[in-house]
Amino acid sequence: MSALTQKDMLANPIFNPYGDDKIENRSIWFGNTTNLMQLNDVRYSWAIGLYQQMRENFWIPQKLDLTQDVTDYWNLTTEERRAYDGILSYLTFLDSVQTCNIPHIKSCVTAPEVSLCLAEQISQEGMHNQSYQYIIETVIPSDRRSRVYDFWRTDKVLADRCEFIARLYQNYIDNPSPESYFVSLLADYLLEGIYFYNGFIYFYNLASRMLMPGSADIFKMINRDELSHVRLYQKLVPEAMRLFPHSVEQIYEMFDMAVKYECQWTNHIVGDNILGITSASTEQYTKYLANIRLRSIGLEPLYSEDTYKKSPYKHLENFSDTKNDGHTKANFFEAGVTSYVMSSGVSGWEEI
Repeated sequence: MSALTQKDMLANPIFNPYGDDKIENRSIWFGNTTNLMQLNDVRYSWAIGLYQQMRENFWIPQKLDLTQDVTDYWNLTTEERRAYDGILSYLTFLDSVQTCNIPHIKSCVTAPEVSLCLAEQISQEGMHNQSYQYIIETVIPSDRRSRVYDFWRTDKVLADRCEFIARLYQNYIDNPSPESYFVSLLADYLLEGIYFYNGFIYFYNLASRMLMPGSADIFKMINRDELSHVRLYQKLVPEAMRLFPHSVEQIYEMFDMAVKYECQWTNHIVGDNILGITSASTEQYTKYLANIRLRSIGLEPLYSEDTYKKSPYKHLENFSDTKNDGHTKANFFEAGVTSYVMSSGVSGWEEI
């Protein structure tokens, strides 16, 4: 394919009667599609399997019981409540910007089977925000709720964190180009693959100490959804690396910056004040995740594997595998989901 230009970044037409939907002529981006969903025979079969898994993972947050959490909230230490509130606010931001940004990423995708996965991701991100709202309105006392929703307004570290993430997305919207699209796509992968997980670990840590079990159950379900999103970007990013202008150094720089910001935020909101979590374990875990995410897109790890080869939260990873009620198995970090079933119960993961 010839060098991409800014003109190539125009959104797909709603209907293109002159398109060509033959399988051999399909491509994830910039194909000459009619924009009709012809899914009887597809080029990217992995996308159909992933879409089915995402759909089968349907769940409703209100079916998960938060009764104990209402009482437990006041049994948390002052530091634990602050972290609980702040992490909820941060995760609300992450899924909010994803709900807004993914349609812009999707607008250039021309393979209908891949477009389906992105459409389902948008739906799931919206439902995750409903889950956070359910937790906040059920668990957080009414006089504290506005502080959670507006935590980013009053906490400079969180505000800087949010602005950094949003800026990478906004640059493509304001200046659509092949270069800015690749950055936005990679930023999506960083968000889905790294930014959620210190927050998940915090809630699993509480639940392992018999605190806030309902919140942890909800986050296990969100975590399961996020694994499917990681898997999607592990397919998209290597394809984008073959098509869009970029440099490997640029990718490593974005990963390193993401790790630094994530450690800064987690150490600010959790730090060394929570039993079972330290600034050292946060750094080890975040760099461990980054190495795995790099390897999954065909690149060498950024951080020494002698130091960051193992997770410091192995016990919490095992805790997150909750009785296999939904018979769902996936590698917690590689996101190699093998099966999903619809279930009102909570399902988990095991390492392959």
